[in-house]
Amino acid sequence: MATYRAADSKREEFRKYLEKAGVLDTLTKVLVVLYEEPEKPNNALDFLKQHLNVTGPEAADVEALKLEVTELRQKCEQLQEENNELKSRIQQLDPPAEPEVPEN
Repeated sequence: MATYRAADSKREEFRKYLEKAGVLDTLTKVLVVLYEEPEKPNNALDFLKQHLNVTGPEAADVEALKLEVTELRQKCEQLQEENNELKSRIQQLDPPAEPEVPEN
């Protein structure tokens, strides 16, 4: 009988832990979404995985990515300017040849 109570208290402790961490609430919400889905997906486990990963990236990751995008855009603009400059220099050094007219 003592083993039964120990197992019961462990279960209750674990349930409280899951409740405190928000796991039960999140699982319940995802299961409700699945329940209310008009056409049930073929793979319910994939559906759960997809809906549990909704949290998104961390704010620090987002900021780092925004900074990287800004830097890459600046570099792209710089390279486009350089490319245009080089094209104009090539045209100055090597003017286009006149098209050859076929002889009759």
